[in-house]
Amino acid sequence: MQLVTFQVNEEPLLGVLKKDSVINLKALSSLYNEGEPAKYVQDMLSLIEQRDESLTYVEKLLAYYDQNDTIRTTVEFQLEDVKLLAPISNPGKVVCVGNNYMDHCREQNVEPPEKPLIFSKWPSCIVGPDELVELPEESEQVDYEAELVVIIGKEGKNIKAEEAFDYVFGYTIMNDISARDVQFADGQWVRGKSFDTFAPLGPTIVTKDEIENPQNVKIKLDVNGETLQDSNTEHMIFDIPYILSYLSKGFTFKPGDVVATGTPHGVGVFREPKIFLKSGDICTIEIEHIGTLKNPIK
Repeated sequence: MQLVTFQVNEEPLLGVLKKDSVINLKALSSLYNEGEPAKYVQDMLSLIEQRDESLTYVEKLLAYYDQNDTIRTTVEFQLEDVKLLAPISNPGKVVCVGNNYMDHCREQNVEPPEKPLIFSKWPSCIVGPDELVELPEESEQVDYEAELVVIIGKEGKNIKAEEAFDYVFGYTIMNDISARDVQFADGQWVRGKSFDTFAPLGPTIVTKDEIENPQNVKIKLDVNGETLQDSNTEHMIFDIPYILSYLSKGFTFKPGDVVATGTPHGVGVFREPKIFLKSGDICTIEIEHIGTLKNPIK
């Protein structure tokens, strides 16, 4: 299932993405219930927090939709007629893993880390597909990073690696935009990676059942049509179960938390000559089974 948050007439709505259309779950739930929509479909976080019940409920809604042709014009929008937003805009945490691809370590000429290198981004820097990434005046070295993101599905502390996928709700894409000059000058990474608009997220959250093996999906980033990152999640140093287990020893995961799993080789700061984002650029990330996240730079 591909879940989206979309906007029609300024109202953010929860939907299921079909090939070229979006089903409005709130409207569909109202028809199904013959009254008020269910609490599960108010927004993405509400749905994730009740994931076992809510996903079963959404499946019932979709079956009802399939069986009732007359309601389709009421609950379905063509994709071109809606604005996709960040699928989740209010996670409690955005946790990121640095230097987690072997090819990325090689391009820096550094040894792979013995333990995951962890930093965070503020949820306030999340933007959606096609939204502007704003270049801050403070930086002249704004870089891109394509990343596979794990969306946490239930509360967890001291998670065992062999049980880690029980805590996964689904997957999406993030561009870990980074002001390299600020990042390196500060000596820690949070500020340089958390300027407003520095976490494009989306376009969908794909439920975990849709991706058989998240450790073997293609990941690619283009700037203005030129491919700058092209790799596969199989090159991660620390896999998803290890990351979730390791992190949960220190803090409790909550439903809706975002975990970005690192970026492969090809980032601008380690190229020769270096490549940094400039106004007018279009940055596009594709991850197999999830979709395409595109953002203009200004």
